[in-house]
Amino acid sequence: MPATQRISTRNATFQAWHALLTNRRKRNQLGEMLVQGVRPISLAVEHGWPVHALLHDENRTLSAWAQDLLATTGATRVAMAPELLAELGEKSEGAPELVAVVGIPDDDLGRIAVGADFLGVLFDRPTTPGNIGSIVRSADAFGAHGVIVAGHAADAYDPRSVRATTGSLFALPTVRVPGPADVVPWVEAARASGVPVTLVGTDEGGGVDLMDADLTGPTLLLVGNETSGLSHAWRELCDVTVSIPMSGAASSLNAANAATVVLYEAARQRGAAGRRG
Repeated sequence: MPATQRISTRNATFQAWHALLTNRRKRNQLGEMLVQGVRPISLAVEHGWPVHALLHDENRTLSAWAQDLLATTGATRVAMAPELLAELGEKSEGAPELVAVVGIPDDDLGRIAVGADFLGVLFDRPTTPGNIGSIVRSADAFGAHGVIVAGHAADAYDPRSVRATTGSLFALPTVRVPGPADVVPWVEAARASGVPVTLVGTDEGGGVDLMDADLTGPTLLLVGNETSGLSHAWRELCDVTVSIPMSGAASSLNAANAATVVLYEAARQRGAAGRRG
């Protein structure tokens, strides 16, 4: 087992980790984020994400799960004063059992597999980290192959986003890109290789009712900004736009909720097509 380091003051190492909670530039610069919770940390390890350090309460008797991680991951082991660990865990009362310092992968669209059954989600300029996390979670639940976060947006590796994924971030490739200029060549390359990816936009004024849209082929679902919807550039690239039929006083759905509805419909159609086949 690696030797244990100890941190009992707000030294430079603690301050660097604390900055990961709120400072996107620091996360990008260090290529690290903080993760807590049994399921998220376990999934990060299971899916091969690099765990750089595991931080634990210096006074706490650790569970078998935590002891196993400390013994097997090869991560730096850090025993920390409980009040400092509580700060990194963003806890007002008590500290989490473990906080993991996990490496952030490169933003490479090649991480997302594109095959005949491809289903992906692109979130255009999201403003809320929690919505990113919710979409990643839904995409994972309904069999998508990846999520793309496009434009000037909230960060997929913000702690609020990471928590909202409940670990799905580590099972499903999530890639940040500046805009269409990065995605279009990737889509064109897939089409040139024989995978006819369809770009399906969501819009309350969409031309096709969701239930009438064919989502059984390779599909990239485009979800717009929570306030203004899809940008003009993305709208122009859509092969089809779909709307979700609604009743009641609501005129639209939260972006994450809308994405979940469309992802469910895609999964339903694909399951039905498989049963027919």
